[in-house]
Amino acid sequence: MAAALAGLGTAELAAAVLAPAGSPILAVGALVIDLAPAWLKELVITLFGTADKVVLVICVALGAVVVAAAAGVLEYRRPPIGRVLVAVAGALAVFAVLSRENTATFDATPAVLAMVVSAVLLTVLITQLRRTPVGAAASAPDRRRFLAWAGAGAALGVLAAAGGQLISAGVRATDAARARFTLPAAAVPGAPIPAGAELDIPGLAPLITPNTEFYRIDTALQVPRIDPATWTLKITGMVEEEVEIGFAELLALPLEESTTTLTCVSNAVGGDLIGNATWLGYPIRLLLAQARPLSGADMVLSRSEDGWTASTPLEVLTDDRNAILAVGMNGEPLPLEHGYPVRMVVPGLYGYVSATKWVVELNVTRFDQAAAYWTTRGWTAQGPVKLSARIDVPRRNADVAAGPVTVAGVAWSQHVGIRSVQVQVDDGAWNDATLADAISADTWRQWSWVWPAAPAGRHTLRVRATDAAGLVQTSVRRDVIPDGATGLHDIPVTVA
Repeated sequence: MAAALAGLGTAELAAAVLAPAGSPILAVGALVIDLAPAWLKELVITLFGTADKVVLVICVALGAVVVAAAAGVLEYRRPPIGRVLVAVAGALAVFAVLSRENTATFDATPAVLAMVVSAVLLTVLITQLRRTPVGAAASAPDRRRFLAWAGAGAALGVLAAAGGQLISAGVRATDAARARFTLPAAAVPGAPIPAGAELDIPGLAPLITPNTEFYRIDTALQVPRIDPATWTLKITGMVEEEVEIGFAELLALPLEESTTTLTCVSNAVGGDLIGNATWLGYPIRLLLAQARPLSGADMVLSRSEDGWTASTPLEVLTDDRNAILAVGMNGEPLPLEHGYPVRMVVPGLYGYVSATKWVVELNVTRFDQAAAYWTTRGWTAQGPVKLSARIDVPRRNADVAAGPVTVAGVAWSQHVGIRSVQVQVDDGAWNDATLADAISADTWRQWSWVWPAAPAGRHTLRVRATDAAGLVQTSVRRDVIPDGATGLHDIPVTVA
């Protein structure tokens, strides 16, 4: 394990200095994400939410520890099987690195270094160990020598990894400083947010989700860092004329401001993988109009810098909804983890088929000719957001006093709008809630209802919404796979 720690630490330092895309731990983690079945992805998100990436990195590191321990035992008992195992693990890391989008052969250098350093140090340590008599005292020279070598190897790994993190932190700070440019003013300001759009109720999700609290679900273990000076977006495929635009050119266009709610398809009934923000960007439909899509095209396959893809219906990107290439979020440049310098924001569709971060290409094509990242993993090719409502107040399993109790939450049906929300206590009648004013059909709406809480004991609160077209939210429970969860959110509470 000391040998593996030295190798992986050296690799992290080399990745920070020479090849940012070459971290073996992150590359193997990304490969695990690609190979994981949909049910496993959903299980991890359900258990750990937006901490899923941290958990994955820890699991990969623990897996490396187990492999390292096995290699040590095998090398001691049946050499050179341990070194062969190290070589196999190194080859897997090299494959993982080279399988990523936009990587070159040189990016495998850190993984190769990890393999070489681990194998060499393993050989040295096993040699020292063989010289140590069984049962030797801690003060015996051979035992001290072995422990010194092992400790030095582990320390080397820790120091190298720490150095790599410090260097990477410097790069991140540089990127953050670069990102703090002044956003241009919106040529088309967003509709004013009505004074009655936000209810002043403690515990209720804010109308506008702060950037730091906005959910993040994507496949990028390492956030892509794109120099805006070199960023370009290409519109290719079934078009009369390919279009290419740079960041400065995009900022020079008449940008539009709009408030839009985004939802992850992995959002369970009552879940929090949803947020509402004010975005600044340029309408995608206007760029597509320049490219002039050919007859027969019905899909745009958007591609991220890291190779992730999403399949968005062409008609959605060319209709009157404000689908944009966003450069700003809540009055600030896009955060790095939310797609800086440019991402897609498309009202009415789940993020897996629309909200491409770090976007670099829009390929106009057909659904029967191309498939996106999650479509090949069991999800449907098109994902309109489902009508839903959530209870925020009171919290699940809360104890409330008898008498008037405020029940409140949010409801959404992006690009359709919410007409009404109703609350049910146990299996009783449905009661009409009071709706806050709507910003637009593309945003969620807050709601509240005063419950005369009684009698004492355990009760169940349940909520349902009706959209602007008259559709009542279904009570049928369905999992998030393959195109989003359905069902009514309910919570148990106890009246004292």
